Amino acid sequence: MTAQIISGTEMARTIRTALADEAAQLKADGVEPGLAVILVGDDPASHSYVKGKQKACAEVGIRSFLYTFPAAIDEETLLAKIRELNVDPAVHGILVQLPLPDHICEWSVIETIAPEKDVDGFHPINVGKMMIGQRAFLPCTPHGILVMVQSAGIDIAGKHVVVVGRSNIVGKPVGQLFLREHATVTYTHSKTPDLAAITRQADILIVAVGKARLIGPEHIKPGAVVIDVGVNRLENGKLCGDVDFDAVKEVAGYMTPVPGGVGPMTITMLLHNTIEAARQLAAK
Repeated sequence: MTAQIISGTEMARTIRTALADEAAQLKADGVEPGLAVILVGDDPASHSYVKGKQKACAEVGIRSFLYTFPAAIDEETLLAKIRELNVDPAVHGILVQLPLPDHICEWSVIETIAPEKDVDGFHPINVGKMMIGQRAFLPCTPHGILVMVQSAGIDIAGKHVVVVGRSNIVGKPVGQLFLREHATVTYTHSKTPDLAAITRQADILIVAVGKARLIGPEHIKPGAVVIDVGVNRLENGKLCGDVDFDAVKEVAGYMTPVPGGVGPMTITMLLHNTIEAARQLAAK
């Protein structure tokens, strides 16, 4: 058996075509979707991520606004900028690129963003609404994972989903999204004894820990769906996921690659949220 590859690149391309049509229709109705991105400091990875988001915005017809600040910026100045963007009618979504310098409290920043412009889906109000099944902006990576699995024609109801990782950005919310789709969800993490004994029970295994090739074939139930969220750079400069792709593909039924898997879908869901925010704010 060789796993069927779920290509995030191909899926994102299809979805972005539809999003471009939606953005064009909003423009025709007098609303140009706008995304404001705040970048603090000189972290090369953050700059690369922001550049990718700006390029994606241009592809689908979203106007992007980039605000860059030095790493030494004080927290109140940053929060004041967010408050300014909260009331800017040209801005429908606000994204603050993480991580932030140590002297700035990430939660203070996240909670200052107006929930109706929180296109990352990190604000406690959006998180709470997601938990109880109300309409909310969903966090982009977990939402992208759910769409990938559904688009591949995989039935989720009644399946056992095992999540490796418990971050607020991916691990915790992705489990909740699959629970909403009637899966049975188990969370595992660094303190879980005998990890493989639990992951081998998974019909759908989602791995998001940031440890290169942590998951091998011994962790996989034959035929399982394996979603690899990790992006790790090896000493030779190549990227790899948290899953040993070459070994696991001989056991799994479906797999996402790294790169070209979850990453493109994360940005696509950001675009989706921004267009939806523009639609909702225009209707008010």
